Amino acid sequence: MATPTSDRLDVHHHVIPPAFERFAGPSTQWSAASTLSWMDDHRVAAAVMSVSAPGLPSAADEGGPRLTREINEFTAELVKNRPDRFGHFASLPMADHDPASVLDEVGYAFDTLQADGVVLMSNAVGIYLGDRLWEPVWEELDRRQAVVFIHPTATGLRPLHGLSPAVVDFPFDTARTAVDLVVSGVMHRHRHVKVILSHAGGFLPYAAQRFAGIIPVLSSPKSTPTTPDAILAGLKRFYFDTALSTGHDALKLLASFAEPGHVLYGSDWPYAGTAGTAYFNHLLDTADLTQSDREAIEHRNAELLFPRFAT
Repeated sequence: MATPTSDRLDVHHHVIPPAFERFAGPSTQWSAASTLSWMDDHRVAAAVMSVSAPGLPSAADEGGPRLTREINEFTAELVKNRPDRFGHFASLPMADHDPASVLDEVGYAFDTLQADGVVLMSNAVGIYLGDRLWEPVWEELDRRQAVVFIHPTATGLRPLHGLSPAVVDFPFDTARTAVDLVVSGVMHRHRHVKVILSHAGGFLPYAAQRFAGIIPVLSSPKSTPTTPDAILAGLKRFYFDTALSTGHDALKLLASFAEPGHVLYGSDWPYAGTAGTAYFNHLLDTADLTQSDREAIEHRNAELLFPRFAT
């Protein structure tokens, strides 16, 4: 077993701006100082920050473009103060289902705030990311060759036996939105976007060949592409982070499914908590990886997406 020595570039790392605290679910203490301390303790050289589930609410629920702008400017200021340690996935006001306001924020995020990419929830209040409503947004993200980080959020399902939706529903919704992006043709039409799926893609690597084989049988007139090989190729276009997903069997499956260079380190800090991140980091540290493969997962693959962090 290789000795872990490489520093990490964390692509699944959350920020909780003051304006987002009331939407952020269970109380989680966050500050830039405590985050940097945690990063130092866990060999995280830099982190690309994003807002987590449930994402930003609509304007009618005190969210919308105004809250989105406030949160993006807050996070961009953190990056400005520590560009060596922090990056920024900008949020977009998807909950209002208004592509024009989303496009306004895309332009501001990249051109003014110098965002490293954007974060999208797996669904926008029930509308999934492959819906034709979002085609102008994908066209613009493709034009900018953007990195898009997809984080799961709640579905319309009732939680199982009081379990948090993050336990089962989040991995399910990640796989659902990924399949939607492929069969709707988004991943086929927009070849320049780089899309990262949270938590090793949820159930996607495990079920990808099932999806590819059965979609043409049941749904081919409605899907693009239409052959198993083409669907599987679309599913393999995604990047996958390791947040909460470094179990040794899961990591082997992910490494065998993903395209070379498409597995990235993620911590899910601070929501995974100190104990959770320590547990999954230990699994990664003890995984049967060569030093080269370990360095690729922990930082080299992500540096190709975010070259300003290249060591």
